[in-house]
Order: sequence, then C-alpha cells, then structure tokens
Amino acid sequence: MALLSEHVENFCKYIALERRFSKQTVSTYQKSLAKFLQTLRPEADLQDFTTEKIRAYVWQMRKNEDLAITSIDLHIASLKSFGSYLVRSHLLDSNPAEAVPMPKRPKRLVSFLSQKDLSAEKFPEIENPTFPMVRARVLLELIYGSGLRISECQSLTWSRLDISAKAVRVLGKGNKERIVPLTQDLLRWIDTYKLKLAEVQRLVSPNAPVFVNEHGQAYDVRTLRRDIHDLLRSIGWEGKASPHVLRHSFATHLLENGADLMSVKEMLGHSSLATTQVYTHVSAERLKEAFKKAHPRA
Repeated sequence: MALLSEHVENFCKYIALERRFSKQTVSTYQKSLAKFLQTLRPEADLQDFTTEKIRAYVWQMRKNEDLAITSIDLHIASLKSFGSYLVRSHLLDSNPAEAVPMPKRPKRLVSFLSQKDLSAEKFPEIENPTFPMVRARVLLELIYGSGLRISECQSLTWSRLDISAKAVRVLGKGNKERIVPLTQDLLRWIDTYKLKLAEVQRLVSPNAPVFVNEHGQAYDVRTLRRDIHDLLRSIGWEGKASPHVLRHSFATHLLENGADLMSVKEMLGHSSLATTQVYTHVSAERLKEAFKKAHPRA
C-alpha cells in the first residue's frame, strides 16, 4: 500500500497539471498537508487519514499555535480538497475531512475608499508624467475602473485589451475568462503609456505583458502593489493603501450607484454570489451610520 505522503505528492501534481491551480496555491496546499503528515507516524498510509486524526490535528493547531482563523481555515480546506481527490481517485469511499467543520470567522467589513476619495478632483492632470506615474494610473483604471485583481493586471497581455470594444478579456482564478468594460480614462492613459514604452524602446506586441520594465520583462506583483500604494498615499488616503482596497471600492461604488449584484459578481470574477454579497453588507452598514448621525430618533 502506498504511503500517505505519496498520495499527497500525486494530489499536488494533479492540482498543478490537471486543475491548473496557481503555483502559490499548490505550494500552500503542499506545505499545509506536509504539516499534517508530521503529526502522523512516518509510514502513515490511507488508514491514517481519518476524521479523528484530522480533528485532533485541528484541535492541536487551535490549542498550541497562535494561528489566525483564516490560517486554520486554509489548513482544513487543504485537507478537504485532498480528501475529495482521494474519493475521486477511488482510493477512499468517503472524505474523512468532510465531517470537520470550518471555524466560524468573525464578520469583518471590507476596507474601501469613498466615491469622494476617488473623485476626479483627487487626480489632477500631470504635466510631463514619469513612466511610473503613467503605469500607476493605468493600474488604477484597471483595478478601480474595471475591478481586476493585481495578479490579473500583472499577467495581462496586450492581446486581451480590445480598445475598439472598450473591453478587456481577463484570465482570472481557475483560468476562468471574463469580459469587463474599460473606462474612458483607461483608454486615454493607455495612449500615454504606449508613448512612454516607445521612449524606452519597448514595442507593444499582442503576446507581450502590458506591464514591463526597460528590459521587456513583466514587473512582479510587488512592484505593481507599490505603484498603487504610492498613488493612494499621494492623494492623501491614510487607510490601507493596497490594490485590493481599490477592488473593494470598485464593487462598493457599483452597488451604491444601482448595479445589480449578479453583474458585479461577473465583473469581479467571483465563483460564488455569497462572496460578492459582502459588499451589500458594506452598503448597509454605511446606511446605518448615516442614519445614526442624521436622524433625531436614532
């Protein structure tokens, strides 16, 4: 009988090659399952993958480690996914991890900027903008204007930008493709960005990444995150200055201005409507705050 560690190895190959999970997700699952294997005997096999041992592992994590609920959640999710793989592979009749409940997460409202924070007045015209300035403005319009994730911006190629149709074909999580409209400001900044690329002798070709350095190599996500951080700080935003805050703002502002939840879900590339519904809670909380401040009987 094969060792459990061998099944884990095969599972990681399966999600990498067949399910085409991202390298980061595969690495996270691999590390999580390796940690679980350390709690078992060295020669552990399928008979050791039981609900009781999984429960004991989760209990030990909660008792002995200062782990956030989100981290424990991730460990359980990796075990559930591994168990599902074993069932699909006809190695087990049922998934032992399925009986282990996910920890309850405290309700936490997402952080976002107000419409006033991101109004046109906050972004005056720039005379002779530098290359990083232009790159940051293109990023802003892709994330706040079209709701892209920073990783989706980083991997975006010119062939996916349809300027004439004012739309972008986004390759999102799980290699799912969605089409999202582009803002008029994005189209304007793209023209300026192309001029800046020409200045550093970088040709715009269909399969080339949109965001490249002077050597034609795609910028890493860290550089693009820093662009957004610096841009938000430059307009006086003192909260969390991250691309994801901009994406939250995109969704919140759409709903505040009458967009339907299903359309927002599609634009964000969420697989579940429940993920998008957090933004309805955000709007509801803002209404409550406005009510408390303004109504004499609140």
